[in-house]
Amino acid sequence: MGDKEKPTDLISASEELRGEIYDIIKTIRDPEKPQTLEELQVINENDISVTLNSKCSIIRIELTPTVPHCSLATVIGLCVRMKLEKYWGKHYKVDVYLKEGTHTTAAAVSKQINDKERIAAAMENPELQRMVESCIKEDDS
Repeated sequence: MGDKEKPTDLISASEELRGEIYDIIKTIRDPEKPQTLEELQVINENDISVTLNSKCSIIRIELTPTVPHCSLATVIGLCVRMKLEKYWGKHYKVDVYLKEGTHTTAAAVSKQINDKERIAAAMENPELQRMVESCIKEDDS
């Protein structure tokens, strides 16, 4: 049965995809600051995991807010989710979390940014939609 992938092929594909994901999300801009999430160290490649599986492949991102009480952590998580779903949402389950212990309400924020109904409702808000689009837009320069 030559159509089954070997574990080393899956690991290699997973590592390659991790790099691609990082390249896409590192350019997301902070809603309040001129820097990107990479520059602010909100994201890094080590906090991205990819689980490849024939039933359900998963992309998991862990964010590190700049301060433990960051009021825009939910918006930043939403930006990461929307950009990931734009590229990989049809083929992968996307999970975005705040790294445990990095935010005063990490569990609640993580729950919000992984709730499909809340995401849909948030993206119906024109002001929030503009903010997210501004943060995730591709820089053509």
